[in-house]
Amino acid sequence: MKRKDFLKAGALLAATSFYKPGKAFSLSSEKIRVGLIGVNGMGWTDLQSIIKLKNVECTALCDIDANLLEKRKGELQQLNIHVKTYSDHKKLLEDNVVDAVIIATPDHWHCLQMVDAVRAGKHVYVEKPIGNSIKECEVMVAAAAQSKSIVQVGQWQRSQQHFKDAIAFVHSGKLGRIRLAKAWSYVGWKTPIIKKPDSPVPVGVDYDRWLGPAQKRNFNINRFHFEFRWFWDYAGGLMTDWGVHLLDYALQGMKADFPKAIVASGGIYADPNTAAETPDTLTAMYEFDDFNIQWEHVLGLGSGLYGRDHGIAFIGYNGTLILNRRGWEVIPEQNRMEPIPLQKPVDKGLDKHMENFVQAIVNKDKSLLNAPIEAGSHVAIVSQMGNIAYRTGKKIYWDRLKRRFTDDEANHYLAAPYHNGYSIPAV
Repeated sequence: MKRKDFLKAGALLAATSFYKPGKAFSLSSEKIRVGLIGVNGMGWTDLQSIIKLKNVECTALCDIDANLLEKRKGELQQLNIHVKTYSDHKKLLEDNVVDAVIIATPDHWHCLQMVDAVRAGKHVYVEKPIGNSIKECEVMVAAAAQSKSIVQVGQWQRSQQHFKDAIAFVHSGKLGRIRLAKAWSYVGWKTPIIKKPDSPVPVGVDYDRWLGPAQKRNFNINRFHFEFRWFWDYAGGLMTDWGVHLLDYALQGMKADFPKAIVASGGIYADPNTAAETPDTLTAMYEFDDFNIQWEHVLGLGSGLYGRDHGIAFIGYNGTLILNRRGWEVIPEQNRMEPIPLQKPVDKGLDKHMENFVQAIVNKDKSLLNAPIEAGSHVAIVSQMGNIAYRTGKKIYWDRLKRRFTDDEANHYLAAPYHNGYSIPAV
């Protein structure tokens, strides 16, 4: 599904009927009260999904855009859901009518807000990628470990059955030896960002709080809602936006830890005059001991590998398994195995993911989570490695014991710089 269609679908969820959880999902009668931090886009879709569960209610919203905040408050009121609103996430976290929070702000805020939330004793659903640097990912894992909070990462494909079935097939060995796995995202609907001049901060927007630890800059609409992901100050482009979803499954399928070396090549090729900073075209190769994982992304073109705009391919001696959100299939290699036709999805991944999050909260059991913070950290770090290889223009090597690169320039990118009086949390 195209991102714009996915977000549009999320907005329509409010009009759908609530569903009853499956029999295996044991809930207490006690309400779990949820606050949403970052009410635009995916955050709103997340909220619409979790409030379908009969023992979950939304009690608070937080956003730096008062206009958007009031819009969402009004939409909830139409469903007879009445919430408190905040512009400062710390004030929301002080509210005793909030048990859990969804963090769906731009990437550069995830670490600070997640750490604040677990220290406030809240359970957390944090959108992917969990951090905007390798250091932030490590800090978030440590903070979660020091708390009793349940922390789920928004990699909802981990809760969808056909993804689980596909990986089980990969692990069965029927594909034969796999030397190469590929993951890719071709985003045909996204056009280059046309350069626009700086402008006054829109009325109702707390821009200083939106910037947070990012470098102080004049307001520019190109760096604001949604488009922030194409600028290094706030995010990592398509590599960390889609890469964490798809590389996650390449890593799972190959039972891979961290690569020993990474090399990447690409650039801004679609329109050199775009305002964006992150590459619109990129190929990254991750080297492991006896196999490689390849990442590829292209903005502005929709015809990807195997005729699919996104996916993961496990290329084995006997055949290739191709997996994406529309299902999975197996294509034989020289008739060495029987083909398997497309196995389509049988459930809704995001709904199942929210159900899994609430189940872990009810049972007070982190081990039940399908996407724990450690898993989110793993793939976010691997995605960051690809960006770092691109930004250095070098083949870089990872020291697994020291958790650093062997190259000083690459290590410069381990931590994102913090500005405006903010500092990365000490854990």
